[in-house]
Amino acid sequence: MKRIFLYLATNLAIVLVLGITLRLLGFERILDEQGVGLDINSLLMFAAVFGFGGSFISLAISKWMAKRATGARVIETPANAIEQWLVSTVRRQAEAAGIGMPEVAIYNAPDVNAFATGMSRNNALVAVSSGLLQSMDRDEAEAVLAHEVSHVANGDMVTLALIQGVVNTFVIFLSRVIGHVVDRVVFKVERGHGPAFWITAIIAEILLGILASIIVMWFSRRREFQADAGGARLAGAGKMIAALERLKRSSGQPHLPDQLAAFGISGGLGSGIKRLFMTHPPLDERIAALRRAAAGQGR
Repeated sequence: MKRIFLYLATNLAIVLVLGITLRLLGFERILDEQGVGLDINSLLMFAAVFGFGGSFISLAISKWMAKRATGARVIETPANAIEQWLVSTVRRQAEAAGIGMPEVAIYNAPDVNAFATGMSRNNALVAVSSGLLQSMDRDEAEAVLAHEVSHVANGDMVTLALIQGVVNTFVIFLSRVIGHVVDRVVFKVERGHGPAFWITAIIAEILLGILASIIVMWFSRRREFQADAGGARLAGAGKMIAALERLKRSSGQPHLPDQLAAFGISGGLGSGIKRLFMTHPPLDERIAALRRAAAGQGR
């Protein structure tokens, strides 16, 4: 409940801050002088409802979507020693992290990967691929589970949804402001919206959406370092480093669906401009960060 309250409070805060800032800058007065007559309050509410609404709905159905997208099978009653180990390990880590027991699932995929998702810290799903279970030993798999449990404990799914909602609000709001101004000031449309509004708004939304994606991906990369550190605390730094090194040696790209890519332990590769759109930092950087932390603790 606290996280939902913070979510709604953030939504309201964005609307208020934008509205106050635009008024202090005299934006409405300038538009009125130009004959634009843009209703800032209504547009802000529209942008916030759609920007946060879509993000919130995605979060609410994230477990259901993840199961559908990957074909993940939730372990209700462990059928073998591996499943029993998975459930008991996640239970132990969840208790240590102070969260409710997540659902534990296995999905059939050859890539070495795992992910966590869910509405809250006490309503989450942790899933591992069959490829991970076949390629990693128990210590490495334990570290991967600890990494995913740390994502849940850190509230990363909720925080990512909040950030996505914020940037969505800005994109929707600013793209329509730009389209409205071009329509009224440049093309002198006096009533309604002409073609220039729709064309300009669509182009602005695409360009602003690209910039927004860079912000969201930057946060996603930052939280991977935090989840690695949490995994090291729950399973041990040596096991976490060994798990990441195993990921480096595994061949091929991860095959998680796009909507789950940010929640997997392993992401794609990229350099240059592509790095700005990566959900995960390079594994070498993550390993180096863990080693620096371990060295600092050893002093």
